[in-house]
Amino acid sequence: MSLRKAYFLIFLVLIVDQLSKIYVKTNFILGEEVVVFDWFRIHFIENEGMAWGTKIPGEYGKLILTVFRIFAVFGIGYWLADAIKKRHSTYLIVAIALIFAGAAGNILDSVFYGVIFDDSTHNLATIFSPNPYGTWFHGLVVDMFYFPIWEGNLPAWLPIFGGKHFAFFNAIFNVADMAISTGVGILLVFNKKAFHK
Repeated sequence: MSLRKAYFLIFLVLIVDQLSKIYVKTNFILGEEVVVFDWFRIHFIENEGMAWGTKIPGEYGKLILTVFRIFAVFGIGYWLADAIKKRHSTYLIVAIALIFAGAAGNILDSVFYGVIFDDSTHNLATIFSPNPYGTWFHGLVVDMFYFPIWEGNLPAWLPIFGGKHFAFFNAIFNVADMAISTGVGILLVFNKKAFHK
């Protein structure tokens, strides 16, 4: 796969990711949900940028996470350029490009959203607001895709989790997260093809 095609894939993922996030942020109030199907909803949440809303505690936790991600993206970018230069398999190049695009998409939220949007808590956010909700490197990541395929109480006879409320699948994510997951999935499922020169 050529560098131009890899760039096109990255650009496409970034455009779809950012357009979907900006649309949700400017058309939904935080926590608002639209039911598309019983098992698929658009549900607007924001988080610090780690899986399942996990965050690094402390005043500088968000800044540390964002700076770490930026360094990681540079490393992934180098890996991508090296894989293309050495003519590695298309599986590997596509996987790296997807991971790069996804990481970059969430970094854009973290770096810029705090200074270009106002708060979404009680009203629709406006872009390029004179009253932004945060500062540089402290933006919140926008998530919206929610697939509660099954939700209910587990049978009491199950060990540990019996009788407890359970939702499958309870993660809420975005296009960038899907790109990262798809890239990692390609590396796991097509491991031999991906790392075969």
